[in-house]
Amino acid sequence: MDRKIEKVEGEFSVCKVTDFSKVDNSLEFTFTGRTDEEYSLVCPTTQAPQNALEREDGWKMFRVAGILDFSLIGVLAKISSLLAQKGIGIFVISTFNTDYILVKKEDYDRAYDAMKEGGI
Repeated sequence: MDRKIEKVEGEFSVCKVTDFSKVDNSLEFTFTGRTDEEYSLVCPTTQAPQNALEREDGWKMFRVAGILDFSLIGVLAKISSLLAQKGIGIFVISTFNTDYILVKKEDYDRAYDAMKEGGI
């Protein structure tokens, strides 16, 4: 696998919000998602909005370096497998260009080491 992992600075929160009216979408690393059941948000912890119904802090982020072609197969499968073997849970966000992997901050260094040892 020729993909490399990059650390993203800062701590992040995963939130369920009433709506996106209090979300500053101009901030880097702010991700929103809406389904028929919820409004979800991942953002820097310092920018978590007041209208969060539920919120989980303490996440740290990695980015898969470079732009991933949609035909690539198995990138997330390899990462999730390596981390699962170490007992590390993940939260994944995919964008048009690449994937972001979030782990709890207490698992961050172990996760990084596991991915490096696994060739990522």
